[in-house]
Order: sequence, then C-alpha cells, then structure tokens
Amino acid sequence: MSSKNDFLSGDELESLRKEIVTLAASEDRKADAGEEVAVVDELPPKALSIEDNGSYVRIDEDEMTAWLYLVSPAEERENYTMEELLSFLQSNGVMMGYHHSNLAAMIKKKVYDREILVAKGQPAVEGRDGYFEYKFDPDSYRAPKVLENGRVDYTNMSALSNVRKGDVVAVYHHAKIGQDGFDVKGKAIAAQKAKEIPPLRGQSISNQDNPDIYLATRDGKIEFRDGRIDIQALHEIHGDVTLITGKIEFFGDVVIDGNVEAGVIIRAGRNIEIRGTAEAVNLFAGGDVILGRGIQGAQKAKISARGNIFADFIEHTVVAAGGTVQANTILNSRISADEKVILTGKKGAIIGGYTHAAMGITATEIGNAAEVRTVVHAGSEKEVYQRFQEVRKKDAELTDKLKEIYEELEEIRKKLQSGAIKPMESLNIRVKKMKQDLTALKAEQVENRKECKDIEELMARRQNAEIAVSGNIYRGTVVCFAQMQIPIEHNTCFMKYYQQRGMIESSVIAYS
Repeated sequence: MSSKNDFLSGDELESLRKEIVTLAASEDRKADAGEEVAVVDELPPKALSIEDNGSYVRIDEDEMTAWLYLVSPAEERENYTMEELLSFLQSNGVMMGYHHSNLAAMIKKKVYDREILVAKGQPAVEGRDGYFEYKFDPDSYRAPKVLENGRVDYTNMSALSNVRKGDVVAVYHHAKIGQDGFDVKGKAIAAQKAKEIPPLRGQSISNQDNPDIYLATRDGKIEFRDGRIDIQALHEIHGDVTLITGKIEFFGDVVIDGNVEAGVIIRAGRNIEIRGTAEAVNLFAGGDVILGRGIQGAQKAKISARGNIFADFIEHTVVAAGGTVQANTILNSRISADEKVILTGKKGAIIGGYTHAAMGITATEIGNAAEVRTVVHAGSEKEVYQRFQEVRKKDAELTDKLKEIYEELEEIRKKLQSGAIKPMESLNIRVKKMKQDLTALKAEQVENRKECKDIEELMARRQNAEIAVSGNIYRGTVVCFAQMQIPIEHNTCFMKYYQQRGMIESSVIAYS
C-alpha cells in the first residue's frame, strides 16, 4: 500500500518501470540495426579550475615570501573566491602569513596575469642581552692628539676620570626577550635567546637603593678594568711642586696640574700624571706615568713604572717601564721597556743614549746627521741570557745533590737489610735529616725549573722583535738584538731589522 507521502502510487510506479524497460530494448534494437542514436549533453562543458588553468604560486628561496599568478577565469564561470585562493595557496605549500588585503584586491579588481605578493613570513625578532651603560669613559686614556705639523700632543692625555660621591656611574639595562618568527610554509624560526649578565663588581660603588643603578660611594678616580669598577683615592695638586713640597708618597693616583722642580721624589701606588714640565725628578709608579710636557732630566732624573710611560719628550733620563714607552722624542737617555718603545709624530726620533725594548722599536728617525752614537736594542738583553745560564747550572747542581742523597739512602737500606749495620738512634736521625733535605731540594728544583721554563718562553716571545725606521737611520747608530750587534756604516732610510737564525737581518720597508 502506498504511503500518503509518496509522489506516485504503486500502480503508477510499476507502469513507469515497464516503459523504461521497453525504451531500453528499443534503443538496443536500433543500435543492432546500425541506426544512429542521438547523444544529448545534459550539462555544458566544465570550465578549467584554478589548479589547471595556468595559475601558479611562486615561493622565494628563503621561503619568507609567496607570490600568486592568476590566469583570468573562463567566461563560463564566475570570479575566484577567497576560499578558492586560500585552498590553492595551501595546496602549493603556503600555510601562513597570508596577505588578505592583496588577495581581496585581486578578487575585487580582477588582477590577473601578473605576480602579486600574497603571503609573507615573520622574521624572528632577536633578543638583546642585558648590558651596562657606563656614565664615564671606560677606556683608560684619551688618545693623544696629532697636530697639523705631525707632532703628537700628550698634554690632552689623562689617566683620570673623576667622580663625586653620589654620582651615577653605571645603569643596567635588562635583557630584551626575542620573538620567534615563521616562514610562509609554516616552519618556525627561533629567536636568539637573551640572557641577563651578572651584577657589577667593584670597590666604592653601591646599588642598594636600586639594583639597576650604581652610585659612587666616595670621591675619587674611577677606573674600569677586568670587569670591575674601582674608585680609588686621588691626590691632586693644583700648581707647581717644588723642593718645599718635598717628597710625595700616596697609595692611589697622583695628579699635578703644574710643573715639578728638580729634586722632587714622587711615589704613587697607582698612576702619576704631571701636566706641566718635569725636571730632574724621581718618579715611581705602580701603574702608568704621563708627562704632558715631557721631562728634562739633566742626567739625574729617573722614572720607573710597572705600566706604561707616555711623554712629549724624554731628555737625559733613565727610564724603566713594565709596559710600553711612547714619546715624540728621546734624547740622550737610557730607556728600558718590557714591551715596546714607540716614537710618534713627524719627528719621532731617538738621538743618542741606549734604548731597549723587549718586543720591538718603532721610530721615524734614529740617530742624527752629526753621527751621535745611538744604540737601539730589541729582544732579550744579556742579563736574561746570563740568568738563564745560571738557572740551568743550578738545575744541574740540584740534580747532582738529589742523586747523592738517593744513592746514600739506598746504600744504608742495603746495609741494614744485609745486617752489615744495625739500626741505632744516630742513624735514624741521620736518615730523617737526609729525607728532609731531599724534600727541600725537590721543592727548590720545581721552582728553579719553573723559572727556567718562564725564561725560555720569554726569550721565544722576544725572538720576533723588530726595529722599524720609517725615515732616516744615520751613521753612528748601532742596532742590537740579543747579544748581537751591527753598526750602521752609511746613512740609509726605510729599514726594518730583525733576528733570524742567529743573525741580524734587514729589509727595506715598502710603502704603497
């Protein structure tokens, strides 16, 4: 029985089925008889999809940008849709960073037959490590000024940067966290991790009120060295220093604004700076010495510094530096530097005297037209070789003494074992004393061999020392390396001297 919701009754459905079977049989008979059967297309031809019509997606090599080229859709179909374009991009590997406004414009304005940027990756935003902003110049010195005439002005140099109690000396800026990025294919781009750095270390600074702001807790000279800020005591004299002032001894820095008269002795635990001229004075510094207007030593002055010595000129003075000696002119002085001697400025001359620099000498001129005897020496001096020989000789002596004690102890052991001698208190005391001597000699030998190794390394470093002259080197000059020397027989220029295979060699300095 048919349902009231059916469109046709049961009888009607059965009649329709019979008509379909009769029609199919008729078509088969016509086909067997060779009759032509008309084919009717129920749908129009299907237009090519975006995947097949020549449109394409281009992704740059860095995969940070993607470009879409659209071919005009066929007349049979409507314009592209946003869903269609996004699906096309995804099927071509573009997963993130869509430029929706460009896509919408392409659809609305029918932008075809040219590449349009449709996706862009997000570069990683790099983090920034924490850092300190210093409210003073952390460099030790201002560079000396080179004047128009080629002379170097040392008067503007200073080893000092002064602060007052309560001044802000440093501000800490915290690390800035980075942000990860991505490319158009959806691959993450990790940002560099930012990190904080440890608090400042130092003397006479405090950040108790604010952990990011460091204040000076005293007046003095501020210095940054080896990651530390130190504020040291400063003894400053405004005006000249005479014999009436007498001896100056200070554990910190000494600064003199004026001149220093002959006969004055200055000892400083750190740096000495004289902004005027110095006469026949004695200066001893645990740090550096700066002589803004040079020194006229009158063959009585002496300067000794564990660090460097800077001067406009050095005349008739004995100088010893643990670092470098730098000046415009050195005249008839005895100079010794554990690092280098550097003559600056247009003149840059060494005239007369003896100048030694373990790591090399650089000058514009050496000697003068009057052929004043001028000795320049680089590398290790003879005292170093003498000490090396003494240390090696001592090592041999210690080895012999140790050998004697070992042999004597072995002989006693064998005699005791064989019964040739009997243990007794005096023998025990003697053996104990020998073992004590053995321990002391071993310790002494270790120290001696360490010194021997240090001297060997020192001499090896100094093997590469050079004496370079960018101007004239005059007859009367004697060039020395280690224990070798050669006199300059004829005036020459633009020369470099060095030691090689136990000989002093020379070559011409080439300038382009």
